[in-house]
Amino acid sequence: MAFKPKLKGHAPELIKPRKPKILVYGASGVGKTWAALDFPDVYMIDVEGGATQPEYRAKLAASGGLYLGPDDGAASFDEVMGQIRALSSERHDRKTLVIDSITKLFANEIARESERLSDAGKKNEFGADKKPAVSFMRSMVSWLIRLDMTVILIAGEVAEWGRDSSGERTQIGSTFDCWPRLEYELDAAFNVTREGPSRVARARKSRLAAFPQGSRFPWGYEAFATQYGADVIEADGVPLDLATEEQLAEVTRLLDLVRLPDGTVDKWLAAADVSAWSEMPAERVTKAINHLKTLIQGA
Repeated sequence: MAFKPKLKGHAPELIKPRKPKILVYGASGVGKTWAALDFPDVYMIDVEGGATQPEYRAKLAASGGLYLGPDDGAASFDEVMGQIRALSSERHDRKTLVIDSITKLFANEIARESERLSDAGKKNEFGADKKPAVSFMRSMVSWLIRLDMTVILIAGEVAEWGRDSSGERTQIGSTFDCWPRLEYELDAAFNVTREGPSRVARARKSRLAAFPQGSRFPWGYEAFATQYGADVIEADGVPLDLATEEQLAEVTRLLDLVRLPDGTVDKWLAAADVSAWSEMPAERVTKAINHLKTLIQGA
């Protein structure tokens, strides 16, 4: 017996505006991170350790920002994921998550897997060294979308290649240095450049009505908030109601007692867009427990 589906649609006016999840990339030194620290109540995950410089420390202190650096585990995907889960599920006063840089975090995982393959005597074929990093990124994006905070991922810039009119390979511009799918998974990707003393952001990819693709604006909190809506960005976050330890123990116990068709649990997890029971909303786990108990009673 499968879960009986129920209609869940509701009126559009009841939809809560979502805080933006954006990718910001550009050449080193253009001010990507510096301007991001002006967003409200920043929780900064400093993968590279660049914000240990005095001017960054002073800016974070003045704005009441919180900091997690390499010495705290910021260069580890597992640690970063743990922090994102905690920000998602615990009550706190943070409104903006800045990860600098997502390029470095992605590259670290590729390097670790490449070393593991080499140590195991395996060939690095068909992008094998990138597979764990891509899996991590998919999981991270899933959590970031659910996180009730503005998210700013900072990335480096690399050349973008294409073909000219004669079919010759040539540089056609620049793009971000990370998982290529990232700009499609988030709300927008902005390329930041310097024009004289000003920082300008151009929307490379965007599904945000306030920032149509190709549009430009001064890169900084004031301009961004004016166009997106400061009331949304500055609103207090609401933590996710995740499954409790007791629920996880109970659903595990019941699954040991019930023989479900192959793939059933995987389908339940996929429907909730999670990879493990520990990531499941408490409400869904309660339904699963009740369903499993019904199956046991029926048997």
